[in-house]
Amino acid sequence: MAAIVALVVGTATAVLAVVIAIREFPRGLIITACLAVAALAAGYGVLRRGVARLAGLYIGGLALLGAVILVVVGGTFLADLLVIGGLLVTLAAARVAFFARVELPRVPPPHRPVLFFNPRSGGGKAERFNLAEESRRRGIEPIELTAGDDLEILVRGAVDRGADALAMAGGDGSQAIVAAIAAERSLPYACIPAGTRNHFALDLGVDRDDVVGALDAFVDGGERLVDLGEVNGRVFVNNVSLGLYAEAVQRSGYREAKIRTLLDTVPDALGPTGSELDMRWTGPGGDGHRGGAAVLVSNNKYRLGRAVGSGTRPRIDDGMLGITVLGAPDGGQHRAQRPWREWSAPTFEIDADRPLPAGIDGEALVLDAPLQFRIRPGVLRVRISRKHPGSSPSATAPEGLRDSLATLVRIALGRDHTP
Repeated sequence: MAAIVALVVGTATAVLAVVIAIREFPRGLIITACLAVAALAAGYGVLRRGVARLAGLYIGGLALLGAVILVVVGGTFLADLLVIGGLLVTLAAARVAFFARVELPRVPPPHRPVLFFNPRSGGGKAERFNLAEESRRRGIEPIELTAGDDLEILVRGAVDRGADALAMAGGDGSQAIVAAIAAERSLPYACIPAGTRNHFALDLGVDRDDVVGALDAFVDGGERLVDLGEVNGRVFVNNVSLGLYAEAVQRSGYREAKIRTLLDTVPDALGPTGSELDMRWTGPGGDGHRGGAAVLVSNNKYRLGRAVGSGTRPRIDDGMLGITVLGAPDGGQHRAQRPWREWSAPTFEIDADRPLPAGIDGEALVLDAPLQFRIRPGVLRVRISRKHPGSSPSATAPEGLRDSLATLVRIALGRDHTP
């Protein structure tokens, strides 16, 4: 049904959009031109300081306002809303149609599982969902983190006392600590989505809306092997970000004025005189490069720039790092290239003449150069509740528009779409 809805509503939306474009010509071209001017002017302003920044942002705002006025007074406002609504319905239905649930191999439950939980994570989810009591009901020993506790010491102590399975309810930085020890000791691990965003849980196939149900991973859950990333000996479960954002969060005043601090950092990374974010790295073709506004090294490759599943990892057991570099490399001898690139590799290295600020699974740190990344394939035994999907939302999502349409047709006809 979801595939049928996506095809029918998507077709109707496309036809309506074409009809509006023909009837309102050349208004659509003027609106597009206004949006292009707004983007170019705003981009110019963000990359500069002082009067140049104000002028660019002011012109960009006026151009955007002009586009909005043309849409509102053009006489097709309701039709435009229908197009937008139809697009949103189509995407939502496609997400449902591409949803996949994986039957993981059954495994016996552990005898002495332990749950570590941070009562402050996620706005107090652990207390709100009564995780301590719910874990005891399932035979899981709860251990609460208090101010000043060293999570790694607590986990290793529990393992030394006989814990044979480890679970973490907290942010992804804490998940990485527990996952690293579980992998080191070859113990089952469960990710309890009690953090704020729970990106690792999402890509593992844990239902982020079912915090309590995630505890059933140690009751009747299935098991899968997944990878971990590592940088200079430190494990990460999601990604390591370098460059623009990592520099901004290190600056004084970031907590009080995040947007302003980020904007003040942009000229250093992308501006005509920017030189602070100098990094040296080797591309997929073996050529050396310098610079980059931002570098993202992830535990498996992210799906980026797609209507369905963007920002998630289709796989987390591919045995490869995902590497994304934003900002044209500065090399002089190389021909002009697009301002972003992405590829996969088992190892990656970034060098610099100074320690580099980094965001590791959302935590701000400073790492000594060179930064040496590697993937650790299949080292983590993840337990997932049988009520949860067991795979990423983008695990079976097609890559392109043509493949998406063909897959929707197969699903609408009742054919299996799982690769």
